[in-house]
Amino acid sequence: MKEGWILIAEDETIARDNLHYVLLKDGYNVVSVENGQLAIEELRKREFALVMTDLKMQPVGGIEVLQAAKQLYPDIEVIVITGYATVQSAVQAMQSGAFSYLAKPYQIEEMRAQVRQAMEKRSLKAEVQSLRKQITESSQQLSLIGNSSEIEKLRQTIDQVAPTDCNILIFGETGTGKELVARTIHAKSLRADKRFVAINCGAFNEELLANELFGHEKDAFTGARNLKKGLIETASGGTLFLDEIGDMPLSMQVKLLRVLQERVLLRVGGTVEIPVDVRLIAATNKDLKQEAAQGRFRQDLFYRLNVISLFVPRLADRKDDILLLALHFLRRFSVAQGKNVAAIDDEVMEILLSYEFPGNVRELENFMERAVALAKDDTITVRELPEDIRTLTRNIRMPKRGFQTLEENEKTYIAWVLEQTEDNKTRAAEILGIDRVSLWRKLKRYGMA
Repeated sequence: MKEGWILIAEDETIARDNLHYVLLKDGYNVVSVENGQLAIEELRKREFALVMTDLKMQPVGGIEVLQAAKQLYPDIEVIVITGYATVQSAVQAMQSGAFSYLAKPYQIEEMRAQVRQAMEKRSLKAEVQSLRKQITESSQQLSLIGNSSEIEKLRQTIDQVAPTDCNILIFGETGTGKELVARTIHAKSLRADKRFVAINCGAFNEELLANELFGHEKDAFTGARNLKKGLIETASGGTLFLDEIGDMPLSMQVKLLRVLQERVLLRVGGTVEIPVDVRLIAATNKDLKQEAAQGRFRQDLFYRLNVISLFVPRLADRKDDILLLALHFLRRFSVAQGKNVAAIDDEVMEILLSYEFPGNVRELENFMERAVALAKDDTITVRELPEDIRTLTRNIRMPKRGFQTLEENEKTYIAWVLEQTEDNKTRAAEILGIDRVSLWRKLKRYGMA
């Protein structure tokens, strides 16, 4: 059966049965009723993609069915059918939001064509809605976690530059979340409904990187049996993220510069220039200005990339965010692993605050994933941490601001989640891994209700 249901409201038995038979034979899910009142009752029971209603029915007519359908489901499509074809009735139906108007006697193929077009339109609306929902959820999931001044400043800058189409260069140590910043920019940009394509330039040699970025023509080299589009071409219309661009060979930098300047590319083995439209976001853990001064990176490419630069701070420079991040990862991995780990022991928190995290946020994420996997009850303890980290318990430095209790940390985290979801308690409860009633109880307990 095809996706979506069709509701037929027709008081003429033969016409109703024939229409039902044809649509059912064409692979649609069909429900038929003999009057408008029953049609409205069916609409209240379930959502339909399309309603086909006769105009003249008793006690409830087709226009009333149309209006009720649109009120219940604004994106539903309605085809009005009647044997009383007048300009006035047609205008009234179309003004009320009908997809089309079908006058009796109609040709079967004409009816099929209208049904097909209406269902395609409804399907397209559903697809757009789904995409928008994905983008919204993606944007929420990609939000940078933290309340530190460094992260707040970074968030504000992202909000400013995301709607522009400028190239962006992101600086930061490995593990700080440079790709997360790039994805957040894309999710907030005008290209959010297009593709985000990422590649690590340090993971390939020159030949493989050229093939990945530019693609190749059929028979361009031994083994090239089919044409292959490169990542630049694949990302056209969207965003291309080049991670560790400082590791890109100089010869490849020349080719990339030409793409940025001319907005065209040549596949490997190709002779025809292919137009591309990409927004480029690059990231590096190197000082590219110094690399360019020493001849290890092209200056012209550096200036082309460095239209806007962003710096992602080390986790050690935003210690106020460590516990917030730890609780976030705790919730996420607890849900992912199907466990009920809900708290972090005070001693573990002290260790996390004292540790320098050379691997930055990625290292903290790995810590929490491991800890949740090894946890034997609902609280993360020191025994779940790696052996080399446990030794920090001997020389823990108390932060100047002192420690918060578990309840204080939970309150802080809940407040942050509510802020990120714009006080959407249903969404906040989902992120926290609890139901709305439990969230309401916590808000009441912490005086936040």
